[in-house]
Amino acid sequence: MPLFIVTTPIGNMQDITQRAIDTLRKADLIACEDTRRAGLLLQRYGIRRKLLSYYEQNEKKRVLQLIQMLKEGKNVALITNAGTPLLSDPGFVLARECLSQGVQVTAVPGASAITAALTVSGLPSDRFVFEGFLPKKKGRRIKSLEQLKHETRTIVLFESPTRIMRLLEEILKHVGDRRVALCREMTKYHEEVIRGRVSEVMINMRSPKGEFTLVMEGSGE
Repeated sequence: MPLFIVTTPIGNMQDITQRAIDTLRKADLIACEDTRRAGLLLQRYGIRRKLLSYYEQNEKKRVLQLIQMLKEGKNVALITNAGTPLLSDPGFVLARECLSQGVQVTAVPGASAITAALTVSGLPSDRFVFEGFLPKKKGRRIKSLEQLKHETRTIVLFESPTRIMRLLEEILKHVGDRRVALCREMTKYHEEVIRGRVSEVMINMRSPKGEFTLVMEGSGE
């Protein structure tokens, strides 16, 4: 059986495909980042399946266990707390090992904070680069920003509420006062998009709460 990489809603619980629901209903096991959050999603759609925790700290330990189940013909689905596994979330180690051992990997796509933010940003979306979360250590983070300074494509970043203001300050200092769209709590009740130059967004941001997706213009714009 293949490993199913299933995308779950990034906020609004209705943003899940029928195929994803059907896949989860048929799974013998669902590997998930947080069993409690996964349980709430499954409960909403009347799905009762065995859950197995799969997160960054236990990823390597779980890989052999899951691959053995797949080779035995078990139907295994992998989900994360929100969005698509592997994209700034656990799953790459498992997918890579599956492929190396001849186990098929199948995508069940769905909602994406990356594409959602791009479409409402007002910035060029035909060519972009996704950098996810920049390094937490200041030296490595500054180095990454200095490299991105010369990137001509639109840039998409993720950041946490506790570090978003610091990121904006560092972009202003090391990249410049670029045009950006700061997207907060995408698809959720308190969804907000602040557009403008970095300096303007810093002034207009009312609350650093929620999950942030930052879309920034490239150097060629």
